[in-house]
Amino acid sequence: MIGKKIRFERLINRDSRKMLIVPLDHGLSVGPIEGLENMPETINKVVEGGANAVIVHKGIVPFGHRGYGKDVGLIVHLSGSTSLSPDPNDKKIVCSVEEALKLGADAVSIHVNIGSNTEPKQLEELGSISKSCMEWGMPLLAMMYPRGNGIDPFSEKSVKIATRAGAELGADIIKTNYTGDPDSFRRVVKGCPVPVVIAGGPRIERTIDFLKMVEDAMHAGAKGVAIGRNIFQADNPTKMTKAIAMIIHENSSAESAYEFLTSE
Repeated sequence: MIGKKIRFERLINRDSRKMLIVPLDHGLSVGPIEGLENMPETINKVVEGGANAVIVHKGIVPFGHRGYGKDVGLIVHLSGSTSLSPDPNDKKIVCSVEEALKLGADAVSIHVNIGSNTEPKQLEELGSISKSCMEWGMPLLAMMYPRGNGIDPFSEKSVKIATRAGAELGADIIKTNYTGDPDSFRRVVKGCPVPVVIAGGPRIERTIDFLKMVEDAMHAGAKGVAIGRNIFQADNPTKMTKAIAMIIHENSSAESAYEFLTSE
């Protein structure tokens, strides 16, 4: 579908065909945490660093619209819950594909917790959102996380099931956990017919370890990253975004990116 193809092009670097996505949707869950107090300022910082797209909830779109400088792809997140909920893993649909279209979105995203108590409902919602996306020509990013009692969220088996489930139900891009080593993640990517990008997860203290994770994931076949806290809570979000972009789009090593990041 030509509409979906055109919108998808707004999410990627057209030279590398890869993507650096910065999720900024955390405010609904945990409030105005460090780095998200001033959304226009944060969006400006990551765009200047070379982000290809940002993820926000519908109420933030007016504050993130860019009438100046570099453009950035807009992904509107459709799922929501707060950390005060009895079950934060029980995500609800809080925005429709049609609303996102009216807001000017280039794509939508949905969060699914595989293995949670509400997995059946979330999969049903994913199938429904996928249908709407097909009808409207809207790219769909599915955040597919293994989360439940007794489930290892980083095991190869769990991540394989989560990524494949998202692709089977019509997602165009899968965001998921990195399994911890290139060999196992390469097998995850091989088993998923649509592009896979890695999540950043909690903020990683040693920056070189974080950059090495990005490098290893790219060598394993990832098509990019969707990383939030390790970018917007960095000492210099613009330089951190640029350092990651060097690895993703320029095939730079983690060591070279770190050298850039720590340079004056």
